[in-house]
Amino acid sequence: MEFGYFLSSEEYGPRELVEQAVRAEAAGWRELLISDHYHPWVDEQGHSPFVWGVIGAIAAATSSVTVTTGVTCPTVRIHPAVLAQATATASLLLDGRFRFGVGSGENLNEHILGDDWPDTDTRLAMLEEAVEVIRELWQGNQVTRAGAHYTVRNARIYDPPDAPIPVIVSGFGPKAAELAGAIGDGFICVQPNAELLATFVQHGGGGKPSFNGLKVCFGEDEQACIDLAHRTWPNEGIPGELAQELPTPAHFEQASELVTREKVAEAVPCGNDPERFVEAIKPFASAGYERLFIQQIGPDQTGFLDFFEREVRGRL
Repeated sequence: MEFGYFLSSEEYGPRELVEQAVRAEAAGWRELLISDHYHPWVDEQGHSPFVWGVIGAIAAATSSVTVTTGVTCPTVRIHPAVLAQATATASLLLDGRFRFGVGSGENLNEHILGDDWPDTDTRLAMLEEAVEVIRELWQGNQVTRAGAHYTVRNARIYDPPDAPIPVIVSGFGPKAAELAGAIGDGFICVQPNAELLATFVQHGGGGKPSFNGLKVCFGEDEQACIDLAHRTWPNEGIPGELAQELPTPAHFEQASELVTREKVAEAVPCGNDPERFVEAIKPFASAGYERLFIQQIGPDQTGFLDFFEREVRGRL
């Protein structure tokens, strides 16, 4: 299993995200995942910069890392024709070290222009068509099309990517995993779910890369780390489809009142016991995922980078 570093656009501002990318590259990490949100999940997280500006700054400040969006919803808030241009530019600035992670999105980010929030099947159909639009525009030709969900008229990207950009499709249920296998160049999930990965493979994903993510909270005081994780990321304990349906951070805060400190401690390895981190990582490897992006909750990013290299990586 390979490891990458997760840059949380919900927890940090744009300058901090670029600084984290530079530190991670200097520490030897070669993979970065960056979230694409309009709102944080809860107000305590406190940030949400425009990811495409941040990616441009990361491209200028680093030289070897591959950047993946984790993930962009290319269907409601931003038209896929615009995202085709944004991703093409990102890929050029990163010399091809860019992957476009996409998903069907959350109401939290996509409701802001007053559009209706579609049901799951409609969102997946929109995602499939959006990826078609984006890939066609990446070729650099003039595109005119009228699809079921998107119209494009006389559009051309004059700075297309040098090579096709890998599209990594997220999936938290079987329908999304099927679609990821059919249209994706890879699969990304946020749980060590072997069944979803198998569904992806069975529907065309064989031989394609798989990605996953894990939140941790390193620190000398385990109880303080648990408090920090519970205060900052209580939404980690919200079950089912609520994460896709709730529209505002205030709603997530209300739902998070039901999430106990103990529940977050079960989901997020906290403290400085390396074996606790190793045991949290093992299920992702056992489920068959090839790359795992790790997010350090809280301000001690440098301490975690040192701890992981010194105490954790060798044990894996």
